[in-house]
Amino acid sequence: MLERTFVMLKPGVLQRRLVGEVLNRFERKGLKIIALKLLRMDRNMVETHYAEHKGKDFYDKLVEYTLSGPVIAMVFEGEEAIGVVRRLTGPTALDSAQSGTIRGDYAARTRLNIVHASDSPGSAEREIRLFFTPQEFCEWDDGNQDWF
Repeated sequence: MLERTFVMLKPGVLQRRLVGEVLNRFERKGLKIIALKLLRMDRNMVETHYAEHKGKDFYDKLVEYTLSGPVIAMVFEGEEAIGVVRRLTGPTALDSAQSGTIRGDYAARTRLNIVHASDSPGSAEREIRLFFTPQEFCEWDDGNQDWF
C-alpha cells in the first residue's frame, strides 16, 4: 500500500555533517522525497510535536536538544513507507538498535538520537500537517516504481 510518512533529522545530523549519508539510506531503499525543508523549530512547535512525551523524564532534554539547532523535515512516499522507514531508523533505545540501522550506526544517546520517524499512519498525518502545508508538496513521477 502506498503511504506517506514523516521523518525529521535532528540537530545532531547537521552538527556532525551526516545529512547526505542518512538521506542516502532512505533514497537507496526506493522511497521518494515529496517534501523537504531545513528549519529552526520554535518552542511551541517542538512542544506540539512531542506533546505525547510531556511529563516523561526525558521530555525537557528532548525539547532543548531539538531547539539547539536546525532540523530537516521530510515527507517520504512509497510502498509501506511507515514500516520501511521505521526499520531503516531502528529502535529508539540504542542498546536495541542494530548495526546497519541509522540509529545503530550514528546515534550517540538514546533520547538525543539523530532521527525522528512517524510510528503510525495517525502520527504521520499529524506530523506532516504540523510541518508542511499542502502547497509545499512536490508531486512527481519518478518512472522507477518497478525498479524497487
